[in-house]
Amino acid sequence: MTLEDWLRNGWLVEHRSNRAEIADLLRAADRDLADCQAADLSADWRLAIAYNAALLLGTAALAASGYRAAREMHHYRTIQSLAFTVGADSGLITRLDAFRKKRNISGYERAGSVSKQEVAEMIALASQLRSMLEAWLHQNHPSLAIT
Repeated sequence: MTLEDWLRNGWLVEHRSNRAEIADLLRAADRDLADCQAADLSADWRLAIAYNAALLLGTAALAASGYRAAREMHHYRTIQSLAFTVGADSGLITRLDAFRKKRNISGYERAGSVSKQEVAEMIALASQLRSMLEAWLHQNHPSLAIT
């Protein structure tokens, strides 16, 4: 499958991005990467913030590629699309998807279910994705790269 196949399936919508939009998404992701470090927040909330950073980065990668995820299964599609955008391997995508599910459980069903170790792993994944995205932008979409 390709992103074009996803578009034909209705999983993506065409989107024209620009440098300002990418900069805004990166700034928001960087804010979340900083905020999730706050030790006085619950583990559930810290994981949710770190997860949001990763989702923003995935959104930026899709936007740079000319797409945005359709509303249905938006988070799932954004994470899965990382294989086609930044070239994320299946291990990274599987771990991010597990945290997508964990965030849903901790946010809507079972508060207090997130460990400090899980928070640290989600922060590390989001940070790794931030580095991957920046390198990918420079290589594949230099007009949208920020630094």
